[in-house]
Amino acid sequence: MIISHKHKFIFIKTKKTAGTSIEVFLSQFCDENDVLTPIYPAVSPHTPRGYKGYWNLFPELARSSLCEKSTIMWHWVKRKKFRNHASALTISHRVPKHIWNSYYKFCVDRNPWDKTLSHYYMVKSRRYPEMTLDQYFKRGNLCLNYPKYCDQKGNIMVDRVLNYENLDHQLAQVCKTLSLPFNDGLTVRAKGDYRVDRRPYQEVFTATQKGYVAEVFSREISMHNYGF
Repeated sequence: MIISHKHKFIFIKTKKTAGTSIEVFLSQFCDENDVLTPIYPAVSPHTPRGYKGYWNLFPELARSSLCEKSTIMWHWVKRKKFRNHASALTISHRVPKHIWNSYYKFCVDRNPWDKTLSHYYMVKSRRYPEMTLDQYFKRGNLCLNYPKYCDQKGNIMVDRVLNYENLDHQLAQVCKTLSLPFNDGLTVRAKGDYRVDRRPYQEVFTATQKGYVAEVFSREISMHNYGF
């Protein structure tokens, strides 16, 4: 996640959408007063800064569930003001209102079937090397992204949700809006080596798995007109 006061933008990092590569790219335009949350593992030349601190947590607590309240208070005690995958809603509570209202806010989302397959291979590589796709679905920890850029009513809170499938072109448009150069594009492709089976997702999912993804990601599919 990045908040650039220098260029007046907020990049909200979603899951399995080249977020780390975008952070590394955008970091070259940031200065010491901007907010860059840590990346794990670290990727040069991205350098974290400005993400720790206290904030007025009471307005945020008033709008949160009991479970969310405990998480917010724990973050406050640890001075974790901004996290790598912080949601638009959380960020809006932790920056001054004039910053949230005036800065250009954007993120990326991806075809849910493609995103799910990518997430499966990441989880399999990092934690469960013997895990099958069916076992992954039974775990139920899929990478829904809309809560990262929507409010509690499902309204989009950012100025633009870029399509992963057309990322270079659309990110170039964002850079033009922000008066940033995009000459060489995304030169760093981070965390892209987990997926060993390069078959398209249409050849991987069974009919049951296809339907399960369609059900879980129905909001994102409707929001962005995705299809199998």
